[in-house]
Amino acid sequence: RDLDLAEEAFAEACARAAAVWPSRPPTDPAAWLYATARRAALDAVRRRGVRQRHAPEPPDLPPSVEEAMTSDEALIPDERLRLIFVCCHPVVPVEARAPLTLRLVCGLSVREIARAFLVAEPAMFQRLTRAKRRIAQSGEPFEIPGPEAWGERVSAVLSTLEVAYGKAHEDAAGAGAHASFAREMLDLTAVLVALLPDEPEGLAFASLVRYAEARRPARLDETGAMVPLSEQDPDLWRRPLIAEAERLLRRAADLGRPGPRQLHAAIHAVWCGRKCLAEPPRWGAVLALYDALLVWRDDAVVRLNRAVALAEVAGPQAALAQVEGLEPAGLTGFAPFHAVRADLLARLGRTGEAHAAYDCALALDPGPAERMWLERQRTSLATD
Repeated sequence: RDLDLAEEAFAEACARAAAVWPSRPPTDPAAWLYATARRAALDAVRRRGVRQRHAPEPPDLPPSVEEAMTSDEALIPDERLRLIFVCCHPVVPVEARAPLTLRLVCGLSVREIARAFLVAEPAMFQRLTRAKRRIAQSGEPFEIPGPEAWGERVSAVLSTLEVAYGKAHEDAAGAGAHASFAREMLDLTAVLVALLPDEPEGLAFASLVRYAEARRPARLDETGAMVPLSEQDPDLWRRPLIAEAERLLRRAADLGRPGPRQLHAAIHAVWCGRKCLAEPPRWGAVLALYDALLVWRDDAVVRLNRAVALAEVAGPQAALAQVEGLEPAGLTGFAPFHAVRADLLARLGRTGEAHAAYDCALALDPGPAERMWLERQRTSLATD
């Protein structure tokens, strides 16, 4: 239950791998890392004086047929998903379950997690520290849960997957450290849906991922710059993924238990209903769904996205008033906030303020495709 020790031991194993593997690559890298990290952890424990002696563990007996059928691998067949369920343990405070899992399993930095939850980095660091201390003091076994315990963890599991996927999706070029999450999430959500076929929010999140990944081929232009959703060519979207997303969302709706992820997926469904570039976006429907989503999830990011639709329905002045009211909510470190604000200011002819807002977005180190698009938008202000 000492998560700091586990992280230190794994880091030490990676450092040793970097030194040894170029000349002597192991046959089984995962086993090598595990064995090396375990030895590093034991050495650290000895140095701390917690134990004086460690007897070798006897080898495991071959599993029986019954044990194989009820093993952790049989219960949750994906190793990453098993770890996520483990970390979303009820002993961890609710507000720390997803952040802790994102740190330990997904490898997000404290800064990235803080930005995702719109809190200050020191506050997030303290939240994670308290969670680790709570685990160390609890005495609870941190084991892979059986199906009877999945229900109380599924909300935190879905929150973790949402943030992890969001981190990958914000990088249109797929050039960042977490780009692989986008591809992996298709597999993870397929496993999750198989495990929890009657969980509507799980079905809805799986639907959302497929809608979003279906649009990936249209997210970059020929220069490698990001293409905003409203300007993407639907002819480039992957229709089989959209059809799969629609089936999942219908299954969720048929269960009769509405929730925020179903509304979020429905917004994606509206976008993916466009058949060609000439067909205008259905901004009124998007705005209505965001209004409904606010009943379930009234947060700054939802309101920011709603403002984009509001600008198309009620005009940029009405939308800017909404966006300006969000600034105290922690969005100053969120690049899309500055990008939306810059666009609205530009549409109102407030060019100087728009230029400064684009500078704020660029200062937050966006991905290469997003940076190229932001720079292009900022440059266009000087020529308009």
